[in-house]
Amino acid sequence: MSVEGNFTMKIFEEKVQNWMSQEVISVTPKTSIARATITMNEHFIRRLPVVSDGGKLVGIVTKGDLREAQPSDATSLTIWELNYLLADLTVDKIMTRDVLTIDPTAPLIDAAEIMLNEKISGLPVVDEHGHLIGVISESDIFRMVIQHGLEERVRQSQA
Repeated sequence: MSVEGNFTMKIFEEKVQNWMSQEVISVTPKTSIARATITMNEHFIRRLPVVSDGGKLVGIVTKGDLREAQPSDATSLTIWELNYLLADLTVDKIMTRDVLTIDPTAPLIDAAEIMLNEKISGLPVVDEHGHLIGVISESDIFRMVIQHGLEERVRQSQA
């Protein structure tokens, strides 16, 4: 088999569970918009899965969702009125409820295809009961491609 064939086969054999982030930062539906924004900024993330008390995925909120929920700079409300309104706004009011997800045993190439076709940068990984067990992102897929590419480069140099 050719070198390119080995590299391609390895990529197609990879499973989501081998590359997903397992330590997922999430929020509950009643988390305030302000707390969700702070959480994203503190952890340098662009999306927050929303889970029920039992750990079941019920939605997702992105930085874009949070930006759209913020009042316009042209508002006539005072800073106190804005803070009062935002304190009561929770992620369940703005989250996407029909979330695209993927199974941990799915081929990684399937996750990449979904992300590319849907123009999204990450997918929550859920078990057969809908419980959040990880997230697979563009960065995880890119890391896999680079790692396999570098390994293949070493093999080529030793041949």
